[in-house]
Amino acid sequence: MLCFRLFPVPGSGLVLVCLVLGALRSYALELTLQDSGKATCLYAKWQMTFRVRYETTNKTYKTQTISDLGAVTYNGSICGDDQSGPRIAVQFRSGFSWIANFTKAASTYSIDSISFSYNTSDNTTFPDAKDKGMHTVYQPLAINIPLNELFRCNSLSTLEDNDVVQHYWDVHVQAFVQNGTVSKNEFLCDKDKTSTVVPTVHTTVPSPTTTPTPKEKPEAGTYSVNNGNGTCLLATMGLQLNITQDKVASVININPNTTHSTGSCQSHTALLRLNSSTIKYLDFVFAVKNENRFYLKEVNVSMNLVNGSVFSIANNNLSYWDAPLGSSYMCNKEQTVSVSGAFQINTFDLRVQPFNVIEGKYSTAQECSLDDDTILIPIIVGAGLSGLIIVIVIAYLIGRRKSYAGYQTL
Repeated sequence: MLCFRLFPVPGSGLVLVCLVLGALRSYALELTLQDSGKATCLYAKWQMTFRVRYETTNKTYKTQTISDLGAVTYNGSICGDDQSGPRIAVQFRSGFSWIANFTKAASTYSIDSISFSYNTSDNTTFPDAKDKGMHTVYQPLAINIPLNELFRCNSLSTLEDNDVVQHYWDVHVQAFVQNGTVSKNEFLCDKDKTSTVVPTVHTTVPSPTTTPTPKEKPEAGTYSVNNGNGTCLLATMGLQLNITQDKVASVININPNTTHSTGSCQSHTALLRLNSSTIKYLDFVFAVKNENRFYLKEVNVSMNLVNGSVFSIANNNLSYWDAPLGSSYMCNKEQTVSVSGAFQINTFDLRVQPFNVIEGKYSTAQECSLDDDTILIPIIVGAGLSGLIIVIVIAYLIGRRKSYAGYQTL
């Protein structure tokens, strides 16, 4: 965890900001505010993405997904005083900001409202935008939480307002922290209350993790993402999801015939989003490294399981499917993408190209090591030579032993 301290802010004391950087991006943002006495007054950790629909100069509409916030600052975040309540303020990208306001009653506090401001003058995020400038959406919430309790909502929450859709998950927040100590008592959102119901097990022995029934190889589907210039991302793959929740393991094959794809393409990042009747979203985020290669950097998923619960996992520190820019990545044999201990994706007949797609066709493929059978040739030859040498040595030793036997003293 990387922590740094900002300058004193009137009404809030010192602001301590922490960004969580780890393999599992369960909490992409984490913020701790301290008052002038260095006691914690507000604590929050959460994940959020935004989807903005905007009009272009040629009178068409594009949708841009903002999942990688980049470097963020927290200027304006305060603990609150007699005049104003606590506030979380986040700034990111070029002119983007997000604010959450809190209020307090006699025995409860509230997440009062959320506002999101975005800048369509940012040509990188909003290429060819017709209406340049700042835009703000305001969402009143009034989520009431008992004082001295931590609000938790791991499930996906969605706010929609005209052209802007906001997604939040893995939310943990407490305002008006008492005695400088974040409470261990959790107040769950309604979705988490539903997803955490565990069936009663009539035994005193802990239930072991169940072994899922093996499934047949999933059918490969072809998915694509289009921008204003045509196809910008291609993917062909059979997908098998391995999920473990509440010690219950399950295997789910994705049916490409009932799965839809959307996404976005930028110069250094690309997003492929799959969704169906049960999958809210399954995101594959690709990135460019060293200006000459691409790789799978991030996977996010939120889906409904058969028991009615919501399963959500995110990881933005992956390194799979590495290939040169201008080529595609291919792996026909089964390959596993380990997103977390509770979530793995098995891929079959995989081919993907998230950048530099020309005329909607794949470029020359770089094959994975699993498909490279040429390495078997030296192994087989080496094993054969080793066996031959062993046979020769054994025959030589037997021959010498017989020779010695002919010259023994009578």
